[in-house]
Amino acid sequence: MSDSAIISKIWNLANVLRDDGVSYGDYLEQITYLLFLKMTDELNKPPYNKGLRLPRIKDVEGKEIPDGEFCDWETLSGKRGAELESFYSQLLRSLSTEKGMLGHIFTKSQNKIQDPAKLLRVINMIDQEQWSLMDADVKGKIYEGLLEKNAEDTKSGAGQYFTPRALIKTMVACVQPKPMKTIADPACGTGGFFLAAYDWLVEHHQLNREEKEFLKNKTFHGNEIVANTRRLCLMNMYLHNIGDITGESFISSSDALVADSGKRYDYVLANPPFGKKSSYTVTNEAGEAEKEDLSYNRQDFWETTSNKQLNFLQHIKTMLKVTGEAAVVLPDNVLFEGGAGEEVRKQLMLTTDLHTILRLPTGLFYAQGVKANVLFFDNRPASKEAQTKEVWFYDYRTNVHHTLKKKPMTTADLAGFVKLYNPENRHKRTETWSEQNPEGRWRKFTYEEILARDKTNLDIFWLKDKSLTDLDNLPDPDILANEIIENIESGLNSFKEIMEMINGNSEE
Repeated sequence: MSDSAIISKIWNLANVLRDDGVSYGDYLEQITYLLFLKMTDELNKPPYNKGLRLPRIKDVEGKEIPDGEFCDWETLSGKRGAELESFYSQLLRSLSTEKGMLGHIFTKSQNKIQDPAKLLRVINMIDQEQWSLMDADVKGKIYEGLLEKNAEDTKSGAGQYFTPRALIKTMVACVQPKPMKTIADPACGTGGFFLAAYDWLVEHHQLNREEKEFLKNKTFHGNEIVANTRRLCLMNMYLHNIGDITGESFISSSDALVADSGKRYDYVLANPPFGKKSSYTVTNEAGEAEKEDLSYNRQDFWETTSNKQLNFLQHIKTMLKVTGEAAVVLPDNVLFEGGAGEEVRKQLMLTTDLHTILRLPTGLFYAQGVKANVLFFDNRPASKEAQTKEVWFYDYRTNVHHTLKKKPMTTADLAGFVKLYNPENRHKRTETWSEQNPEGRWRKFTYEEILARDKTNLDIFWLKDKSLTDLDNLPDPDILANEIIENIESGLNSFKEIMEMINGNSEE
């Protein structure tokens, strides 16, 4: 059976379970648990004989019951009816108390499929395939297909953390990671950047044994605070043969922004979570819940701010080795916001070589109304002179229209940018913009020109929006409708932020 047929088969069953109130996200979680158990069972049998031991059922105190049944696929798949449902729930609770990657995959796991008959259908469906015999790429593709389908379920907000694969691959193609180097993502979601980097390294390098071992166990390092998302990431990695199930998890559950871990990396590839402010809920003296801005007071930060993206940008600078390179997706406010934003931009250009900014169109993310950019910068040793000499801009926003379903962005759409970026030697670049060609999308600005702009503003445009001047050049109605919705929602979000600030100030 082809990978697309397996995806379709697995996802068709999700529609059946929806009638029982099982969301796509919950279903994907259950698939994650069951896939892991099935693959572990396969790996313990010939020709693999891995000897991966799973514990016996544990009591409420988390201690193995000496004569209890094993928490494995063979035992689970042999159960029927109410006994199946009861054992599965006990199995999940028992595995959640384990250490290392195993415990991380099953953290806070619960059975969401209450109907034993339908649970058995899912088990039988997974049991029909030999997952370990599949190529890692095929397994990964199947699971990635499920993740993407889950991300499309925007009603649950599941797609907020899903970065378009075309964008991820483009960023990796520009950075071109090398073997025996570390790659980090402080908000790694389901591991999209890790997998794209993995694919790049395998495809473009003839790896020796030492390099393969490093790639498997030492290359990737991430943070993901959402337990469900973290388990999806770990399973995604496991299916791509990254990491060791008996070893420690390379995905931390801690908030990356809280403190500097002290670890430094060769590359950081990231799309930190959307949302302008970091906040937490407290209960006041009157017993009412209210939100307070969360600021991270860190000595390594240039500015203390509640702006989440500015904090992530400062943190990523800290994470880099002296020779480290970064490619980060950030919203427009990072480019133009005054106060802390201006100071962060100045410091970033002083201490790193901020050499490239890719302006992205709307319609790429499941979160509506997001205007984002990719910032590419290389860390540099301390110096009195600014490390940024010039910033190259590629405007892939003006007069560019994409939608998630009818006209999604592809790697082919960004191939022109990668060529102009010139990853083999980015110091030899040629502008496509000139006074003779004002429609050129590729243009550089010197450090002095940017510094002279109000608030060191990096929100730079020069192309004319044709839809404003040429009624014959309007986009398709569905694209136009989506853009209107995005603009309205973006405006509403801005008003909400203003009202929160006003209400917060009036209470002081």
